[in-house]
Amino acid sequence: MTTPAETTPVDAAPARVARVALDSPLPQLDHLFDYSIPPELADTAIPGVRVMVPFRSAGRLNRGYIVEVAEKADGFEGALSPIDSVVSPVPVLTPELWSLARRLADRAAGSATDILRLAIPPRQVRVEKAWLAEQDALRSGAPEARDDTQDAEEAEADDTDDTAVAPTSDAMTATLPGVSDYPVALTDAVDAGGRVALAAIPTVADIGGAWVGRWAVTIAELSERVLASGSSVIVALPDYRDQDQLQAALERRVPLEQLTRVDARQSNAERYRSFLDCLTDAPRIILGNRSAVYAPAAKLGLLVVWDDGDPLHSEPLSPYVHARDAALVRQEESGAALVFAGHSRSADVQRLVEMGWLTPVEPTRLYTPRVMLTAQSDVVEPGAVAARIPSLAWRQAREALEKGPVLVQVARPGYAPVIACARCTQAARCTVCSGPLGIPRAGALPACTLCGAIAGNWSCDNCEGTKLRLVTRGTGRTAEELGRAFPGVKVVVSDGERQVIGVSGSPALVIATRGAEPVADGGYAAVLLLDGDRMLAAESLRIAEDCLRWWSNAAALSAPGAPVVLTGVSGTLATALATWNQPAFASAELADRRTLRFPPAVRVASVTGDDAAVSEAVAAVTSLVPADVLGPVPTENGVRTILRLDYGKAQAAARELRATVVKNATKRRKPPAGKAAYRQAPTLKVRFDDPEILS
Repeated sequence: MTTPAETTPVDAAPARVARVALDSPLPQLDHLFDYSIPPELADTAIPGVRVMVPFRSAGRLNRGYIVEVAEKADGFEGALSPIDSVVSPVPVLTPELWSLARRLADRAAGSATDILRLAIPPRQVRVEKAWLAEQDALRSGAPEARDDTQDAEEAEADDTDDTAVAPTSDAMTATLPGVSDYPVALTDAVDAGGRVALAAIPTVADIGGAWVGRWAVTIAELSERVLASGSSVIVALPDYRDQDQLQAALERRVPLEQLTRVDARQSNAERYRSFLDCLTDAPRIILGNRSAVYAPAAKLGLLVVWDDGDPLHSEPLSPYVHARDAALVRQEESGAALVFAGHSRSADVQRLVEMGWLTPVEPTRLYTPRVMLTAQSDVVEPGAVAARIPSLAWRQAREALEKGPVLVQVARPGYAPVIACARCTQAARCTVCSGPLGIPRAGALPACTLCGAIAGNWSCDNCEGTKLRLVTRGTGRTAEELGRAFPGVKVVVSDGERQVIGVSGSPALVIATRGAEPVADGGYAAVLLLDGDRMLAAESLRIAEDCLRWWSNAAALSAPGAPVVLTGVSGTLATALATWNQPAFASAELADRRTLRFPPAVRVASVTGDDAAVSEAVAAVTSLVPADVLGPVPTENGVRTILRLDYGKAQAAARELRATVVKNATKRRKPPAGKAAYRQAPTLKVRFDDPEILS
C-alpha cells in the first residue's frame, strides 16, 4: 500500500520509510509515494538512487527514484509496501536536481519525472561498474581499476575521457582577448553571483592554430576564472558547432579532466559516463546542449546560456521548458552567477534587462562589422542578374575573392525547395497528398517534399499549365549559379546534410544556410546575406528577432573591416544591423508586444482537448485569475484555447490547469472484467510559453 508524501526533499539519514518519485508519464502519479525500506536494503536505499517498487497489483513493479527517507510515513499509520530492489547504488538524483525539476514542472503545469528523463541519461551497466571501480580506486589511493572486458561502446566512452592529451602549461596560460575587452563590472558580477546580459564581440579569434568566434574565448576565460575559485561551470549552447568552438577554446585553458561535455550526439555510454563524472565533488566545466542546464555540478558558480534566442534551446518534449527559464530558476536556487550572451539580444532577455533582473554589459570598445545595405539598388551586371544578387553585393564578392573566402547565407537548404506554375504562379502541389513540390537536385524531376511522390506529368489545377518556375533557391541552386558566375572559384556548401565546421583562409565561395555557417581562418573577406525578404516572410511572431540574430551571427564571422552585405531588406531591422544596435531593436520589439499583449510581455498557455474538457479547464482558471481567452478553435485533436496571463498570475493558473489535467486523466480507466468498454476521454494537453503559439 502506498500513500502520497510531501514533495520537498530534506536531508535525513536512511531510516524506515523511503519517499519515491515514480518514473511514470501519468499525471496523477506525479507526487511522492511512501515505501518501507527492508532491512537488507537499509545501506543502499539512500536518497537519489534508482529503485524498483511494487505498484497496484499482480506483482507489477515500477521504476522510481528515492527522493528522501524518513523515520515514519507522513499521515499514514498502516503497513507500507516494501521497496522491491535498489537498481543502482549511484545516487543519480541529487537534491538540487529534484528541487529544480519540481519547481520547473509546477511552473509549466507538467510532471517532474518528465524533466528527470531529460536530465538523467539511461543507465549503462558496464559503464557504471567501471566508473564505480575507478572511484573506489581513487578513494583508496590505488591505481585505477579497469575492466578489460568492456564492450566497444564503453571503450569508446572511456577513450573520450581517459586518453585525451592534457594541454601544455604554455597553452593553459596563454593570454587571449576576451574578458579584458569588457569593463570590470563583468568579472565583479560573476564573482558576486550576479546576472548579466552580455553583448558578444562580433569577430573571430586565433587560439593557437584554430579559429573560433571571439565569444567562445570570452566564455572560456570566465569559466576558467570560476573554475580556479573551486566552483563548477555549466554552459548551454544551441548545437554542436557552437559546442565545438567553445570546447576548442577551453581545451587550451583548463586541464581536460576538468572539462565534461554532455551532448545528444554522444552515444548512450558516453553520455552516461559524462553524467557520472558530473556527480563527483570535483569542480569542472560542463558544456552541452539545452539539457546541460540540468547537469549535476559540485558547487555551481557560473551558468552561461549562449544565444538564448535560438529555437534549439526550446525543449520539444513535455513539459516544454526553455533552457533560458530553466537557467533562471536554477540560478535563483543555487546562487550561482548567470550570463546570457549573444550577438543579438532576444526580447525575453530585454524584458529581464528592463525590469532590472539582468545587468547589461557591453565591450569597453565599440566593435561593429562593416554592414552595407542594398535595398532598392539596381542590378546592372549580367553576372549579378544570373546569380540573383544586387550589383553592390556582386562587386564586394568579386573583390573579396581576391583576398579570401566569401560567405553567402541563404534561406533554405536543398536545390529548389519551392516551385510554382510558370503561367499563373500558383504553388505547385502534389497530386497524391497535396504537399508542396520541390526539385531536390539539378536535373531531377519535381517531387513532393512530404510523401516523395514524383510529379513527372504535373499540370496546374488552376490554369492547366505544365511549366514550372523556381520560387525559392536553396544552397544547391545557389552554389550552381555562383559557380557559373565566378568560374574557377572553389564552392563549399554547408547545410543540414553537409556539415562543414571550418574552412581555410584561401579564396572560396561558402554557401550556407542560417546557423550552419562554418568558421573561416582569419574571418571571411566578405559576407553576403541573401534572401532577407524571404526570411522575413515566414509566419512567426519572432521572425524579425530571429532574422536579426541570424544575420548578426553571420556578420560576426567576418574579418575586421570586411564588408557584410544585406540584400533586399530596409527599415528599422536593417538599420539595427547596420548600426549594430540590437538592444534598441529588442526594446522596440518588446514595447510592441506589450501593447499587443504578446509573449514575452505576458505568459501564454494553450489548452488542447475535447470541447468539454477545454471549457472546464478554461472556466476553472478564469474563475481564479484574470486571463485573456482566445478561442476555442478546431484542431486535429479537438479544440484549442489560448490563455494570456500576467506573470504574477501565471503560477496560480498553472496549478489550476495541472489539477484539471489530473482530473481528466483519472477518467481514463479500464472497465471492470466482463463490462463493456468505457469511452476513453481524450487527453487534455496544456503547454506554457509555446514560442510559435501565436504565429
